[in-house]
Amino acid sequence: MSQKQDAGDSLYRKDPKVYPRDVQGRFARLRTLAVLVLLGLYYILPWIDFNGHQSVLFDLPARKFYIFSLTFWPQDFIFLALMLIIAGLSLFFVTAVAGRLWCGYACPQTVWTEVFLWIERLVEGDRPKRIKLDASPWNVNKVLRKTTKQILWISFALWTGFTFVGFFTPIRELGHSVMTLQTGAWETFWLLFYSFATYGNAGILREQVCKYMCPYARFQSAMFDKDTLVIAYDEARGEPRGGRRKTDDPAEKGLGDCIGCTLCVQVCPTGIDIREGLQIECIACAACIDVCDQVMDKMDYKRGLISYTTEHKLSGAKSQVLRPRIFVYLVLLLVLITGVLWSVNNRVLLRADLLRDRNALYRELPGDLVENVYTLKLINMDFKAHNYKIEVVDNKDYVLFVSPELQLESEEVGNFILRVQAPASAGRGSQKIDVRLTTLEEPIIERIVSTRFLLPFK
Repeated sequence: MSQKQDAGDSLYRKDPKVYPRDVQGRFARLRTLAVLVLLGLYYILPWIDFNGHQSVLFDLPARKFYIFSLTFWPQDFIFLALMLIIAGLSLFFVTAVAGRLWCGYACPQTVWTEVFLWIERLVEGDRPKRIKLDASPWNVNKVLRKTTKQILWISFALWTGFTFVGFFTPIRELGHSVMTLQTGAWETFWLLFYSFATYGNAGILREQVCKYMCPYARFQSAMFDKDTLVIAYDEARGEPRGGRRKTDDPAEKGLGDCIGCTLCVQVCPTGIDIREGLQIECIACAACIDVCDQVMDKMDYKRGLISYTTEHKLSGAKSQVLRPRIFVYLVLLLVLITGVLWSVNNRVLLRADLLRDRNALYRELPGDLVENVYTLKLINMDFKAHNYKIEVVDNKDYVLFVSPELQLESEEVGNFILRVQAPASAGRGSQKIDVRLTTLEEPIIERIVSTRFLLPFK
């Protein structure tokens, strides 16, 4: 019974809290730069106006997605789908080349966790002070520090949620609504939901998200091979481990270069020991490289005991970075990116739909004329107002009458009544006609719509 109980306790024991030690170094600087750039884009972009609108705005009620000078309409969904495919393929490409580079530097979970850790260090101090504070009994100092940290965390999370909603509701309007407590139900829900998700994932769960919730860690092995760059410990050089003085000769003591300081474990945000080999919990933040290099410098040993390397290189074999799968990913990426850029830049900034009037197939008019009536729906996708010209392509028998006048403001949707008349001698039954729409200001903007013109069968 006692053995079973011990086994159960070890199986379901709570993971110990991870207290990452602060570290300085080249990879730490790169990680800080990545955090500043990514969060800068996230928090600043909604406040920048571009061509009279918010630079990045997903206006769901108006069914328009603004990305700087580009406006995507529901009809442009294919472009958004292709962009998601490009993003996914880029992740595969980067992973095949450099392992979990995304996880260590650009993943939202990593980026926001870094900020929450900065706040925690600012209020509670570095690793030893945080451990001591958590182990100490509750007193005035502990209450003040914990309360201050929570206030800063919650404030930052709320600002994050507010900014998130600001990508879907114009952020200045949203700010006014929040200040006057007049936000709508959905805006309030998503503001609080995203704030809670940020606080919970980056402040409370932290490494648990990477270790147990993120699916990427589970399928990354399918994209890895022995030439993929990973963070690895050189076991042949570092073992056996052991403490020693700086003046000691490790060879005489039968030791490797690892002095067993465990700093690589203390700086790890997921709490793993990189010396135990590649693990799915490793997010490739390279904090262990920075701290290990510092230790090697102090001991006058060669850097690189822990490094970005490949399995082949670590075993002494030749490593090949440019390999078939890399070329396949790269070619696919270039084709997709080129195709999307060309398609977006060559879009016709005019949408046109021609719908037949359901009340009558056709009308016979005096003068041996036949008339068909249509509803013409136009969308001006340009940032400028336009006047339009309409005509039937390569057929002088058809005469067009449009009401009201074909004018649209920038990004305006308009419905018009189009009457098409032709002599009864123009044919019998259903005739195909092509209707051309062009702008008077820029004839390059052209759209041709095909429809059927009905004539008597007699």
